[in-house]
Amino acid sequence: MSSLEPLDPDFASRVRASFGRQALMRTIGAEMARVEPGDVEIVLPFRGDLTQQHGYLHAAVVTAIVDSACGYAAMTLAGPDASVLTVEYKANFLSPAIGDRMRASARVLRRGRSLTICAGDVRAESPAGERHVATMIATIALIAGRAERES
Repeated sequence: MSSLEPLDPDFASRVRASFGRQALMRTIGAEMARVEPGDVEIVLPFRGDLTQQHGYLHAAVVTAIVDSACGYAAMTLAGPDASVLTVEYKANFLSPAIGDRMRASARVLRRGRSLTICAGDVRAESPAGERHVATMIATIALIAGRAERES
């Protein structure tokens, strides 16, 4: 079995359903754009009410979308009865988060039995082009047999 082969043939609908239950992602207006084995993308339109004092998207919002992308990238490879939780992450901010839309993409670097390591990037998109805003490395715990809370 390839390290990026899903254990659940219905992984995409399970991941999208879980994302739909995330109140924070709904609150900030984030949407799941892509779900593939070991690879997830979340997009967020820029909103002035999510900025910090300089008018840039707040770092907490930037890390929220890339953390979710990392967790869901790990979940694409998990078994049908597993859920995921972030154990740890490290984020580096490379440039101000300003643009029309933020795109957080994450991929699995290593899948383990209980921990999955993911890498994620956030890019700001605007008519002038694309700018790399942040990079994250995340450790995601796989929790077998632990159903998510339905809302």
